[in-house]
Amino acid sequence: MNIIQGGVCAATGFKANGVHCGIRKNHSKKDLALIVSEKKAAAAAVYTTNLVKGAPLLVTKRNIADGFAQAVICNSGNANTCNANGIEIAEAMCDLVEKQVGVAASDVVVASTGVIGQPLDITPIAGGMDALAEGLSAENGSAAAQAIMTTDTVPKEIAVEFTVGGKVCRMGGIAKGSGMIHPNMATMLVFITTDCAIAPAMLQKALSKDITKTFNMLSVDGDTSTNDMVTVLANGMAGNEEITAEGEDFTVFMQALNTITVSLCRMIAGDGEGATKLLECIATGADDEETAKICAKSVICSSLLKAAMFGADANWGRVLCAIGYSGAKVDVSKIGVKFRSAKGEITVCENGAGVPFSEEIAKEILLEKEIDILISLGDGAYGASAWGCDLTYDYVKINGDYRT
Repeated sequence: MNIIQGGVCAATGFKANGVHCGIRKNHSKKDLALIVSEKKAAAAAVYTTNLVKGAPLLVTKRNIADGFAQAVICNSGNANTCNANGIEIAEAMCDLVEKQVGVAASDVVVASTGVIGQPLDITPIAGGMDALAEGLSAENGSAAAQAIMTTDTVPKEIAVEFTVGGKVCRMGGIAKGSGMIHPNMATMLVFITTDCAIAPAMLQKALSKDITKTFNMLSVDGDTSTNDMVTVLANGMAGNEEITAEGEDFTVFMQALNTITVSLCRMIAGDGEGATKLLECIATGADDEETAKICAKSVICSSLLKAAMFGADANWGRVLCAIGYSGAKVDVSKIGVKFRSAKGEITVCENGAGVPFSEEIAKEILLEKEIDILISLGDGAYGASAWGCDLTYDYVKINGDYRT
């Protein structure tokens, strides 16, 4: 599995672009993205579990019900959620794609991200379509990545190259996500493309299986958004024999997908609103995978633990506290905790009790930008990882005036 350049356009047959059309007040920020495949592609998606769903999700779900799509359009700056005419606007965005690039409106994935409950005017989107379509290029994946950002401070993109059935395949993805990030379906927008040939049912199976260990193990602030969606388009242009069942080829495909999703999880967690540190909680020694996942997720979601990490305070008691209220059935007397970073590793708890350690060394370890929280739950064979970030003053500043 080789990491390559190209992002969402790394796969054969995909072009993209991103422009500023006028939804966002800041003219230096792109706010409209388009991704187009040369051929109709197998399509799969997963959506937020929030009962309040953005209109674009409802339209996308209908459009890809047959298992296929050919384009993605996404705006930032407005979520098109809780609007009386939301469905009409989302459908109009699909119609604009059909008019501009010839892809049937019913084959368009449509997405929006930004402020909830604010009317979305189709006028700036329609006005930006000429420039958006004219700039479609295999070199403009980064422009699309920029156009879907809201409070993100950096664009998020990744691509890999892999071999299936003797054919070289590529897969790439872009994501947005910084706030309103919490498990139970993907808590952000992610668009993944590949030229690997895979049947729609198997593509959906791969995505649904993968997110349980990736995007559902990611949290920044405990708020599950209304517009969260992950989509994958597979146009088959790599020329491999279509994957129609589990086996070696499907396993390789899953590995490629997981490489993309884990990388994007880490990027999103590290770019959490106001964050200064990427946190990864790695739980091992559990009697079953679900126990490990519950514990790792509970620790990464703890506001007290996140605040301690911001202050480089080795307050390991907050780790045990989070495990204790998680609902997981564990033997507390077997729990061990270590903190690890580029500066080293330090043991702070063994068998459910504190052990002597140097506060100075611990602080040096926790001052790094990437921190691993290592939890041993016993001598079981199962483990899980979760991703998050520290909780800082800036998180409150950003969300105190997000709308105004």
